[in-house]
Amino acid sequence: MNNNPFGAVLDIRRSELALALLMFGYFFLVITSFWILKPIKKALFIQYYDSAGFTMFDWHMTASQAELVAKVLNMVVAVLAVIVFSWLSNRFRRQQLTYCFSAFFLAGYALYAPLIISPSDVTVWTFYLFGDLYSTLMVATFFVFLNDSVTPAEAKRLYGLIGLGGVAGGVFGASVVRVWIDDLNRSDWMWVCFALATVVSLLAMLAGRIVGRRGETESNSEGGKPEVSGNPATEGAQLVFKSRYLFSIAAVVGIYELVSTLLDFQFTATISHYLDGDDIGRQFSLVFAVTNWVSMIVQLFLTSLIMTRLGLTTALLVLPIAIFTGSLAFLILPALWIGSSLNTIDNGFSYSINQSAKETLYVPASTAEKYKAKAFIDMFIQRFAKSLAVGVSLVVTSLFVEFESIRYLSLLTIALVAVWIIAVLYAGRRFNDLSAS
Repeated sequence: MNNNPFGAVLDIRRSELALALLMFGYFFLVITSFWILKPIKKALFIQYYDSAGFTMFDWHMTASQAELVAKVLNMVVAVLAVIVFSWLSNRFRRQQLTYCFSAFFLAGYALYAPLIISPSDVTVWTFYLFGDLYSTLMVATFFVFLNDSVTPAEAKRLYGLIGLGGVAGGVFGASVVRVWIDDLNRSDWMWVCFALATVVSLLAMLAGRIVGRRGETESNSEGGKPEVSGNPATEGAQLVFKSRYLFSIAAVVGIYELVSTLLDFQFTATISHYLDGDDIGRQFSLVFAVTNWVSMIVQLFLTSLIMTRLGLTTALLVLPIAIFTGSLAFLILPALWIGSSLNTIDNGFSYSINQSAKETLYVPASTAEKYKAKAFIDMFIQRFAKSLAVGVSLVVTSLFVEFESIRYLSLLTIALVAVWIIAVLYAGRRFNDLSAS
């Protein structure tokens, strides 16, 4: 037995190294850009409405409540993005798809560079949507490229290192923003992202050439992606609701999105309550930097160790148990750093061990389930759950205006975590049965 916890990350053959490093760099830069955009778009939005609030149809909202409305709009934009993504993916593959979306974001960076210096309402709202759209499209584009370029055997050896690129990109991006937030203005950050997007396109081109020289992968020669005979969302839904195992995965994904949205609202409301002005942006950038360092440490030292030694079920239980602990602490004492820790607990574990364990659940599934059911879960279940959580947060905060009342959202979170754990236990047990058969 290999006692080296880094073994799963570093077990790469010489012939695979070039592609692995290029995709590591690709993912690293995509997530770096995301973590540059995230605190900037969030701070810009919260600062803009922090003093006067936001009024919609005679309903006056705080900055954190207004952000919930923006999250609902994100769902609408995401649905449109899925349509565009699906249309383009039927016509372009691998690096070509990367070129399409990189060109869109390069144009966006150039457009927003002058606008966000003295933003208007339109700029604040559209830039918030633009930042969220980046993660939706570029991460999806990356995984389509990656999954279309390797065999299942290669994936087992390469995904640890490539996934580490994303975690490292989060650490780097959030840390860079934290260090340079007072030295570069928002326009400068747009040009930084512009440069990173250019390099992403270059890395995608080089990786595409390697894949092209290797020819069709083993998985593609055996059929590749399943043909779509109807509406992919409908076909995926039918698969999910016919299978208890897939339904349990959908429950894990959906409940997490509900819980994560509630935690993010509590986190944002806490910072908005305790801090003002530029201190808001500094706190966001600091928390995001800490969160990504936690994620990287977990990915390096715990993910493969727990999954190989303690099993998939244990790995899937780490995040809900951590969230239960943090929510209970916030319910008892909704202080600044306890509220801030909700973000670290959530994203620190979800981007590392939980993501790896959750994706592993699809390994024993059929080809149709991996593509159609997973698409339904990732594109529809996630967004529906987020919208539902936004609605719950708006209703609760409309009834309980004082900041002190926000702690009671943790009661709902704790109840959801209990159901989440039940779904995890079933999914983990079923995974073991399917893997053994």
